[in-house]
Amino acid sequence: MMICLILVFLYMIAEAVGGWMANSLALLADAGHMLSDVAALGLSLFAMWFAGRPANARRTYGYHRAEILVALVNGAALVAISILILIEAIERFRRPPEVHGAILMSIAIGGLVVNLVSLWLLHAGRGESLNVRGAWLHVLTDALGSVGAISAGVLVWAWKWNWADPAISILISALVVYSSWNLLKESVAVLMESAPRGVDVDRVRDAMLGVSGVVAVHDLHVWSITSGLDALSAHVVAADGATYPELLAKIRGVLHEGFGIDHQTIQIEPGGFVEHRGAI
Repeated sequence: MMICLILVFLYMIAEAVGGWMANSLALLADAGHMLSDVAALGLSLFAMWFAGRPANARRTYGYHRAEILVALVNGAALVAISILILIEAIERFRRPPEVHGAILMSIAIGGLVVNLVSLWLLHAGRGESLNVRGAWLHVLTDALGSVGAISAGVLVWAWKWNWADPAISILISALVVYSSWNLLKESVAVLMESAPRGVDVDRVRDAMLGVSGVVAVHDLHVWSITSGLDALSAHVVAADGATYPELLAKIRGVLHEGFGIDHQTIQIEPGGFVEHRGAI
């Protein structure tokens, strides 16, 4: 991620200068996305360091959620940048300025190479962390922006279609918003402690009820602390004569093997047990 940050920062400056020289909104839009990449990669690196801090008496889960907060910020920033580009593109449609297609193409090709290298570097971690996926999405949208800028450069250079520059910018903005939506949705789901993606709570309950010695399951909650770290808490009513340590071991094994949930808090209760809620 540090290598990506350096590459993107250096080429962001080149694209900004090139966009100004070519008078190209598509290239400036791509430079704007690269600026958001620099911020996103920097925030992601900070979040990874911050999330590694140990838990304490005040933050009993540690600082894992820092990565989710950064993923949410990255998604929101992508949408905001896209809206700004869309507004500027609509204005340019009214009065299409002259664009230097050759400069636009040459700089956009270099930007695409940088983005492809960065995507390759980040690819391995994108499935394990929403934070890394957010950074990967930033770079992916930049790669799309570079492809769009190259296309606009070809159309302007070959046929003098200056309107292609804002048109491509609108297309890039729409793609960015579409790709950011899932990131925003998943980040909010983690912060709202929804059930993790791919975990069916009813199936979890049925699997627990299928363990010999379990009579009932209630107060079942499954949530994500951060990407790849799911947690579960539940109250289990045991059958008469059940051995609690053995029963607990069976339940833990079912949850680990069937759902990959290892952070478990299970309260085993005897039949007829009445919990006094709200008691001190």
